[in-house]
Amino acid sequence: MINLNFDIKELNTPCYIVDEALLKKNLEILKSVSDRTGCRILLAQKAFSMFYLYPLIKQYLSGTAASGLYEAKLGYEEMGGETHIFSPAYRKESFDEILRICDHIIFNSFSQWQKFKEKALKSGRSFGMRINPECSTQEHGIYDPCSAGSRLGVTIADFREDLLDGIDGLHFHTLCEQNSDALKTTLDAVEDKFGKYFNRMKWINFGGGHHITRSDYDIKTLIECIDWIQNKYNVHVYLEPGEAIALNTGFLVSEVVDIIQNSMNIAILDTSAACHMPDVLEMPYRPQIIGAGLPNEKPYTYRLGGSTCLAGDIISDYSFDKPLEVSDRLVFIDMAHYTMVKNNTFNGMPLPTIYSVSTDRKIIEVKKFDYIDFKTRLS
Repeated sequence: MINLNFDIKELNTPCYIVDEALLKKNLEILKSVSDRTGCRILLAQKAFSMFYLYPLIKQYLSGTAASGLYEAKLGYEEMGGETHIFSPAYRKESFDEILRICDHIIFNSFSQWQKFKEKALKSGRSFGMRINPECSTQEHGIYDPCSAGSRLGVTIADFREDLLDGIDGLHFHTLCEQNSDALKTTLDAVEDKFGKYFNRMKWINFGGGHHITRSDYDIKTLIECIDWIQNKYNVHVYLEPGEAIALNTGFLVSEVVDIIQNSMNIAILDTSAACHMPDVLEMPYRPQIIGAGLPNEKPYTYRLGGSTCLAGDIISDYSFDKPLEVSDRLVFIDMAHYTMVKNNTFNGMPLPTIYSVSTDRKIIEVKKFDYIDFKTRLS
């Protein structure tokens, strides 16, 4: 049973609210892994970039991981510590600034390394190459970097041992919301194909997708994997979880604005799957709502839909103990990671207000969006 410990009636909807106490709990778990192994854990900002909370996060983690220049600047300016970056390709117009602010720069191909190598080596930074072990451990093709024809990482067939001068580390990222058994399987494939190059490296980056803070996660196996690589090859191991940092720390609060009938009960909300939780449509998945059940599990079943013109802007079907009414508020759980960073203003939908609940249970309005945020986005 989830106890919110704050009054949702005080909030402007739709809104996200992140609980600092829950975030701190996750960070303590991650810090314990670092303390026990000596590995370094970074915040993958592609999953969570609410920099209002970076002062808390940096007490536990070693720095940030970025997917491009803007994320790198955010981590450098607001978090500090180590600033790592990986991009499928770097533009020459932005590479000088990347060299200035990032201490670890990971390339996706040897052609990109050759393009920037001369300038890179003069900077004194650390450089890595992303590898593709061609070992799929998941069923979500859209999130599988090891799928056939993947553009992410160098396969062993295309690996250039003759171009490794100046490369300090290897990076692989193959997981998505997975346990450490998938990491062990992946690591076996990585070692089998690329292990002969590990002794030439200073660090190995295990990427993200590790669900370390999930209640059933096998931390013992994770620690064994880290210790094995660090001790065998005398390298530092990095992890880049994003989701694990914000897992189960955030909520999306929405209000029922209308109830209609079309062969079933349909509740129209002031939020949107397309705009405010796009992974519901992309993954797809069914987010949980506090107090709601599966269709027909409870007496009253409703289809929940958003306020956009997209016919498929449907969150899912849910059942409730009593009939829904206009102005009722629904609380979606686990809405801090990825959901917040993927927001958009399709149809002119307002972006949700962002709140934080401090450890002493005070509700703090972090960011409120308005018409100007929509208007100035494209002109």
